Amino acid sequence: MPYTAKDYAKLIGMEGFSEILLKNHFTLYQGYVTNTNKVLDALALMLKEDRTGTPEYAELRRRLGWEFNGMRLHEYYFENLGGKGGIDKGGKLAKQIAGSFGSYEAWEKDFRATGAMRGVGWTALYQDGLDGGLLNFWINEHDVSHPAGCGLILIMDVFEHAFMLDYGLKRADYIGAFFKNIDWKTAESRLR
Repeated sequence: MPYTAKDYAKLIGMEGFSEILLKNHFTLYQGYVTNTNKVLDALALMLKEDRTGTPEYAELRRRLGWEFNGMRLHEYYFENLGGKGGIDKGGKLAKQIAGSFGSYEAWEKDFRATGAMRGVGWTALYQDGLDGGLLNFWINEHDVSHPAGCGLILIMDVFEHAFMLDYGLKRADYIGAFFKNIDWKTAESRLR
């Protein structure tokens, strides 16, 4: 069954994100969904035709990680946006953040600093599946840098397409807008 792009139009009108930026971002995401389906179809056909020992099969298998993760990371990103107000300081996620980083403020400083690093990619808050601790990670490309056994809690897109149209090179201003719009309830629901 093919994947279907989800509708995130409810985010239009969100403070700090222009309509054109969001619509362009949605189109980019829809391309990942389309390409995930194309790669999966091609791989299934090659398997059926017993062409798995070919360089084409190997390259498509590698490409699947890029397209699929591009699709999923954008879904996590859009779904953890659209909130109003800050984190519930008495909530489960805030307590978990404080336990892992010493305080919410220390975590936020680290998350923002990670997002402000030079380069393209993603900034992600993960929960370690073994000990439950929280960790901030830089994901350079969709298909690399994901920590094994960890669950994604919060994701911020820091590829240029996520902010350049509205903020130019002022990535810190984009990060500020991102923080104003985090849907903390969605992020908290991802805790194990």
